[in-house]
Amino acid sequence: MNIAPMHVAALEALGYTEEEARFLYLVATHSGYFVARQFLAFAGVQWGKRTTLFWTKMQSKKHTRIGQMPKHGAVYHVFSRKLYRQIGRENLRNRRQHEIAYIEARIAMLDFVLGNPGFCYLETEMDKLGYFNGELKIGVERLPSKTYQGRRTVQPTFRYFVDRFPMFFQDSNSTPRVVTFTFIQGPEANLSAFVRHLHAYLPLFRELGDFRFLYLARLDAHFRKARELFHSFVTISLESNPAEDLLRYFSIRKAWDGREYASLTEDDLIFRNLAKQRFFGQRFEHFYRAWKAGRLAESQIRCQLTGSERPHLAHFDAQILKPFAPPGEVEERVSEEGKTTLGTARGPSPCGTAVSQKANEKAQAGPS
Repeated sequence: MNIAPMHVAALEALGYTEEEARFLYLVATHSGYFVARQFLAFAGVQWGKRTTLFWTKMQSKKHTRIGQMPKHGAVYHVFSRKLYRQIGRENLRNRRQHEIAYIEARIAMLDFVLGNPGFCYLETEMDKLGYFNGELKIGVERLPSKTYQGRRTVQPTFRYFVDRFPMFFQDSNSTPRVVTFTFIQGPEANLSAFVRHLHAYLPLFRELGDFRFLYLARLDAHFRKARELFHSFVTISLESNPAEDLLRYFSIRKAWDGREYASLTEDDLIFRNLAKQRFFGQRFEHFYRAWKAGRLAESQIRCQLTGSERPHLAHFDAQILKPFAPPGEVEERVSEEGKTTLGTARGPSPCGTAVSQKANEKAQAGPS
């Protein structure tokens, strides 16, 4: 993650140190919001005079405002138009006020970016358009977008990649470059937002021969289901003729369920065993029951599973997104067995300085 020197210099011109400028650039570009533990870990410092001067400086210059959130205590919002203008980010929506769910997601995004500084990020909408539309020549109609009605004009505005989830290359020097998409699960008890996200990105996925997808969450409760949904909505949809294979599987399965064994050949049984592993998941179970009952026509299945004639490599992974915190900070974790345990959060720190429990509690509470 290389921050252009001119952006660092532009923020230093506002009175910030180089380290503060680099941190504020990351906040403004990726989230708009941050909490004290993130700056402490980034700077490798304990709560003290240096951090207090930073908070005071931001507020005296009217670059940030402070709010309170149940899980985070003090939350800092970088909202100054002047600050964003300094780094060419004046039109980012990060500087606007938002609801709690949005802020939670942005703090999680910053945790990921701070915890993975070695990646090469597509930081802004223009960066993403430049890569997909400019470099790869993919039409904008294939990109996830949202339409906004203008207040001062009747012409609508089209914005792309409005979710702002981190998008990056693990190795920017590889040829060809393989992009990684991410989705950060919120506190919702279901995965409906994840399904909507996959639907929005599927037209773009169809244009990519090779890509990675990383599902991130604070807990692993939805990992298995998320993998199943990605397989159902993306992996299968990018295969060649999935609808015809699924319909053949349904016909063989119906005959098997009806004990019409004499009508099945050895090839049918081999195909059934392979297709059972391929078309697993709730989505295809719903399809089968609806098709068997006559509520879902074969033409409807073909419309939903159009397939792709080009080969695709879609890599899926799920990871726990840990808070970016100073070494030694104690956090509550949930193990794979669902039991609550205490562990030590580890985050990269230039100075390797531990934060005492008392200092951490003060950091979470915000400056007095």
